[in-house]
Amino acid sequence: MKNNKLSVTNSLRDRIDHLIKAISVGMYEREEIIAVSLLAALCGQNTFLYGPPGTAKSLISRRLSCAFHKPVYFEYLMNRFSTPEEVFGPVSIKALKEDQYIRKTDSYLPKADFAFLDEIWKSSPAILNTLLTLINERIFKNGETIEQVPLKALLAASNETPDINQGLEALYDRFIVRLMVQPIGELQHFEWLLNSKPSSAEVDVPEELRIKSDEWGAWLHHIHTVALSSETLTIVHLIREKLAKLDESNTIYVSDRRWQRAAILMKASAFFNGRMETSHSDALLLQHCLWTQEKNHQAVTDIVMEAVKESGINSGYSLAEIDRKKETLDQEISEELFHSSDIYKTETIQEKEFFKFAPNFPRSGHYNSSKLIYLSCEKIKSATPFKPVDISGNEIREIECSFDGQGSCRVQYMPNRDSVNFTPAILFNKGDKKEGVNQRLIAALSKSVSEIKSQLLSALDIVTNNFSKIESELASLFVPTDKTNLAILGISEQVESLKLRIKDCERLEELCR
Repeated sequence: MKNNKLSVTNSLRDRIDHLIKAISVGMYEREEIIAVSLLAALCGQNTFLYGPPGTAKSLISRRLSCAFHKPVYFEYLMNRFSTPEEVFGPVSIKALKEDQYIRKTDSYLPKADFAFLDEIWKSSPAILNTLLTLINERIFKNGETIEQVPLKALLAASNETPDINQGLEALYDRFIVRLMVQPIGELQHFEWLLNSKPSSAEVDVPEELRIKSDEWGAWLHHIHTVALSSETLTIVHLIREKLAKLDESNTIYVSDRRWQRAAILMKASAFFNGRMETSHSDALLLQHCLWTQEKNHQAVTDIVMEAVKESGINSGYSLAEIDRKKETLDQEISEELFHSSDIYKTETIQEKEFFKFAPNFPRSGHYNSSKLIYLSCEKIKSATPFKPVDISGNEIREIECSFDGQGSCRVQYMPNRDSVNFTPAILFNKGDKKEGVNQRLIAALSKSVSEIKSQLLSALDIVTNNFSKIESELASLFVPTDKTNLAILGISEQVESLKLRIKDCERLEELCR
């Protein structure tokens, strides 16, 4: 049974692949836009095409309508003088004579399967308000009758995005997919364009490839059975965190509705790619769902790309928690098993630590190698001059000492300014292993290191075992290969980072021996 389902799904993938190629013929550098727009239509989502005039936005819409079997297509160029009659149909004079306000909607938007509204933001509020209800609830109030609208997908286009506080936020939010349509950039593609005849809106699409209404409805049902993978959820959480950290001048609001519809788009991508669970490549489609204005388009794209790369494969372990434990353990091992600073040879006088020194001043017969002075250990980090003491703790006024901050001390006999240098004797250098440490403590620390290492090895095993499976599922009809390769790079870096962590655990194990 599983194989049959897979075969059916794969044949659907091939069909959609051929369909995308058929409707993209002659559309240079528009293949991804057409593919993503078709995906949006297949899952009942609306698309906004943003770009300057003359970039084939209306042609893209007409080509998409060719993917459907006998679609009722409606297209209209909006302007500030547009009236509801031009979009929703004229008022029936016959009905009006009978005191009924009914529009004749045949051949207009309320009866369309597929529609394209160009320069949408230039339209009047009367049209836009009705449009909001129509695309949101798929109904049209015609007089006292509520008509069900068969609209599968709406494409809108403009060379501008709606300004903030114009009251268009709710309508704009219904366009889940937002695509930038730029002029042709590649030189070869531009030359091909110059040498070719204008692209036709009608293309030869084999009848067996065209999508029928009953198929479209059945697919919508199946799309909702696709599961969001744990990796996809990780990517979404990373994106939300990164969006929240944007500065106030570049704040991007993403509604709960938009997130939910974007999830449907990802599920649809997985379904038409022959999978019943989303992958990294499906999450890459979020770059087309979250931007609001041209100025934040690149920021959103970068955020989505970074999140996909950082997510890797879910190993079932929290690396942040493992890193925290390992760092704490590293610090504990250093403190318990190794000297954290140089340990000097000292003498205790009146419960304080001193360095013992027998100065031999060349011109002083009073102080020679048999005469001892004691220098306070507390002064070793200070360059401030101080007086040494004798064995009883009494200050010796005729001698002045000053450390240089590097561990050496200048000892001067003040009556004749004779001086000698003193360097404290080190018993144990910083980083030397302590002697006589409790063996049970060492064993406990070693065991903790082994447990962390075991978790990392298990995580590495899970990631490497799933790498090839994930890699084979990254290919997408709706995302270019150069973008899906980003996920592969991220997983490769995840593998290397796990190996480095394991290597660090081996270092800690060695320290415990």
